[in-house]
Amino acid sequence: MRIRLGAARWALLAGPLAAVAVVITATPASPASTAAPPRHVVIVGVPGLRWSDISASATPTLWRLAGQGSVGSLSDFAIQPLTCPADAWLTLNSGARAQTGHRADACGAFPAVIPQGTSADVPALPSLESYNQRFRTGPAWGALAGGASCATAVGPGAALALADPAGRVASYLPSQATAAVLSRCPLTVVDLETTNYPERSLVPASIDAELARIVTALPSGATLLVIAPESTTSPPHLQVVLIDGPGYQAGLLDSSSTRQEGLVTLTDLTPTVLGWLGRSAPRGSVGAQVTRGDRGSLPAAIRSLVGRDTAEQVWLSTHQTFFWAYLLADAVVFGALGLARRPEGFRVAGVFAVSVPAGTFLANLVPWWRLAQHPAVWLYAITAALVLAIALMALAATRRRDPLAPFGALCLFTLAVLGLDVMTGSRLQLDTPFGLSMIESGRYYGIGNAALGIYGVTALFGAAWLGLVALRRYPRSRRPAVLAVALVGLFAVIASGWPGFGAKVGGTIALVPCFGLLLLAVAGIRLNWRRVLLVAVSGLALFAIFALISYLAPVTGRSHLGAFAGDVLHGHAGAVLLRKIHANVGSLALGAYSPLVPIVVVVTGLMLWRPAWFGLKTVPLAYATEPLIRPVLGVLWLMPVIGWLADDSGVLVPAAALPCALPLGIAVVVLAGAAYHDRRPPTQKVTRAVPAIAHRRRPVPAHDLASEGDRGGEHPRLRRGDPGGQPPVGGRLGLPAADG
Repeated sequence: MRIRLGAARWALLAGPLAAVAVVITATPASPASTAAPPRHVVIVGVPGLRWSDISASATPTLWRLAGQGSVGSLSDFAIQPLTCPADAWLTLNSGARAQTGHRADACGAFPAVIPQGTSADVPALPSLESYNQRFRTGPAWGALAGGASCATAVGPGAALALADPAGRVASYLPSQATAAVLSRCPLTVVDLETTNYPERSLVPASIDAELARIVTALPSGATLLVIAPESTTSPPHLQVVLIDGPGYQAGLLDSSSTRQEGLVTLTDLTPTVLGWLGRSAPRGSVGAQVTRGDRGSLPAAIRSLVGRDTAEQVWLSTHQTFFWAYLLADAVVFGALGLARRPEGFRVAGVFAVSVPAGTFLANLVPWWRLAQHPAVWLYAITAALVLAIALMALAATRRRDPLAPFGALCLFTLAVLGLDVMTGSRLQLDTPFGLSMIESGRYYGIGNAALGIYGVTALFGAAWLGLVALRRYPRSRRPAVLAVALVGLFAVIASGWPGFGAKVGGTIALVPCFGLLLLAVAGIRLNWRRVLLVAVSGLALFAIFALISYLAPVTGRSHLGAFAGDVLHGHAGAVLLRKIHANVGSLALGAYSPLVPIVVVVTGLMLWRPAWFGLKTVPLAYATEPLIRPVLGVLWLMPVIGWLADDSGVLVPAAALPCALPLGIAVVVLAGAAYHDRRPPTQKVTRAVPAIAHRRRPVPAHDLASEGDRGGEHPRLRRGDPGGQPPVGGRLGLPAADG
């Protein structure tokens, strides 16, 4: 029975209508109560300081401050992963990411600071402002100094932080932060030891002694912010951030910009200090106020912070090797299977390949970063064990079902793992190979850029498989199949795109139209230009709704979606869009092999569209066996492509999805093609024609099946006169047959 078009339209519109209802009914969050602004704020910068440097014996002052104050890890990512001292101080100055001109693996000379009596000049600052225009981060130069009636800089880094747009520092001392200096102005910034570090040369004991003198000289009731706002080595590390003052007693720092306990970003610092001084953050600021949460004992908290940095170092040093190993293993195994021509081998190999992403994320259930001296070995050993267990369970649980069952079950399992993790804080995403880097990604919650393609591919195939099963179980109606696909799509889109969960722009824009096309295919509805247009804009429309929800209803959670909506409403979105486009195009130059990814994507798409051009015989047979395979493979290809265009990570989206998506697609095609041969009567001779799929269709030569265009045998679009209004979906794949 053909599903009514109106029902399909309501399925497509259900998500946006639900989101609009939230906007209408949401009540704006009441402002959180805050303590009275402190009379004095003192910022002390210690270059390269890590939590592994701090102990009760080596740094007693820092240990005491950490015990009575709140602690956290500082992600000092600015423009490049290596944030040099001048980059950090410039970011603190403007409240936006900024940098000096230096290589990705080494710092250049620190800008000269020229004392002028009790003031100073930074002559290079105007040229640095011009240089940073290319990054389009919207810095508000002089924002930190402008937040106080007067501000004093002690040391060259502090001068860079408190300089006005012309490079002028109103109050400056090269060194010696005495009690008189600290009480002179509401804001004092002290740079303890900024130099041009080729290597890390920090001596924690000497830094601790100097900090002890500053703590002794602090004005009564002052808020002290101790930060390590720069990396002094490559690869970079998570650094120290510590706040001691009213409202920050014995806690763990966090921020709504990261949504991770104990993690603060460099761009959070300027809005936080301005908030303490009773000022608002600059327009377009990406940072948020640093807040305090509860913690356990100090030693346990510091062990946790050190462990997070250890996990980050494992990610930085191994994730690229992991991707290449994953891709190479796929190529070797599937190449050997292609020579052997054993369909069952493709099934087993495909199941193991598709199990890898879920195994990498579930590895975070074990605190591998705390195990022995080789955490990377533990991470990948745990991952391998989980992949083996997941794959074997999938094969065992579905051995008597249709050939696609293990892949459908695995994809739904992967979707559930990622979706539920995103909805509960993204803990499994942190520092796993497909997950979020606390230093390089610039994103700390939701679906990471590397996982976006895998998330979409598994969501779409899992939904399609459920739809196929429903079509066979309920052959008289397509409604159960449409409902199954719609429910999976709703879960995937809400988990990824809702402002309070993933707030993923690229995920929403890519997933919604692909699920729309899949719904139309399962419903047996023909495409025309109106429906194509509706599907094409559906992702952008839902993204706009989510952005307005985030902007108008803060109760859903602060996110960059709301910030973008505010920029659009106030006419300031141009710089954000240009920065995203620049990052997307720049992704093609991230590595020597990045330009090859578009070639692979285009060739793969052509193989699916016109397999005869490449002499592929199995693909037409797969399309003949199961008509829905063609649209399913189409949306599996389309989703990473849209993600590539919509996400600022660009080509990374399809590149990271290839090691999982290619084995999945190859295995599905091979198994479907084998099913066609298995269903042929034993006495039937080999023929050059593939039987027609839809009723009343002439046979199509196998070599020409892919070039038939709008034939009913290639996709579920039938003429109104076809019996039953639907093709025999799933008839050759051994799916569960309907009773009777």
